Amino acid sequence: KRPMNRLVQGEVGSGKTIVALYAMLVCVAHGRQAVLMAPTEILARQHADTLDKLLTASRVRYGVLTGGMPQRPLQTLLDELAAGELDLVIGTHAVIQQDVEFAQLGFVVVDEQHKFGVRQRAALRDCEASPHYLVMTATPIPRTMSMTLFGDLDHSTLRELPAGRQAVHTYLVEPQLEQRWWAFVRDRLREGRQAFVIAPLVDESETSDEPSVAAAFEQLTQGELEQFRLGLLHGRMSSAEKEASMTDFRAGRTQVLVSTTVVEVGVDVPNASVMTVAGANRFGLAQLHQLRGRIGRGQHAGYCGILVGDLPEEKRARLESFAASTDGFELA
Repeated sequence: KRPMNRLVQGEVGSGKTIVALYAMLVCVAHGRQAVLMAPTEILARQHADTLDKLLTASRVRYGVLTGGMPQRPLQTLLDELAAGELDLVIGTHAVIQQDVEFAQLGFVVVDEQHKFGVRQRAALRDCEASPHYLVMTATPIPRTMSMTLFGDLDHSTLRELPAGRQAVHTYLVEPQLEQRWWAFVRDRLREGRQAFVIAPLVDESETSDEPSVAAAFEQLTQGELEQFRLGLLHGRMSSAEKEASMTDFRAGRTQVLVSTTVVEVGVDVPNASVMTVAGANRFGLAQLHQLRGRIGRGQHAGYCGILVGDLPEEKRARLESFAASTDGFELA
């Protein structure tokens, strides 16, 4: 009788997506439509890939709605949604645009809710019949905490990780130890693992000496990782380029992905066990925790190296606390 309004907060990789999928299927079984809104196109596509595998033999009809879709498939999808011919839709904030109409929307899931503004999250609520509403986050941030404490959200917490999930070890890598770290990365790659290298900027900046993905890619292909296959990923690439880069990395055609924080949420490559973060001082603790959650998702332990460079003491303290805890709740 009363629409649910619930926050599920769970550690990175604790299985929030499966919880959401079961809830969406209950909704579809009762003749209603469900929508899952993700903050990036990469994450929306990954959710769609997960659904493809899990719903292979199912009669559930679903589609993917993102901002850069060609007009004809977009119009077909919008018509099917409005006519009730689609049960589930997965998309970016494109699902809350004005021309999107649902026949009978019963359930809304917002993934990584801290990535959306309050109005964006509320947009899907303003239908004639208020749908059930589930928001999910792996980053319990202060505003989320206050909403939980002051009432407009019920909340559930997933504290356990799935069986077999490996530990992730975090190290602050001092400048004099960087060559040792890269030797360690090379050893893991030779064992058949894959690695992320994260940098804060897309291009070099005149006002900042923080590393860029362009510079890191060039340096690594000619230096520390020259004998390995490297891929590049950042927000300025086209949708097709991003998709191709992620597909190559998932398939193992590239061994190292040099990226900005576009991989921060939801990206799941079980064979990736090593991450190197340059310019970590530019990232918030929540971002660093999310980034670290991309590794150790398979049968191999994860290793995260933070290149500290030449940091003043007060900025080091924050990174030391990050290295000391893998618990998102404690970090928050």
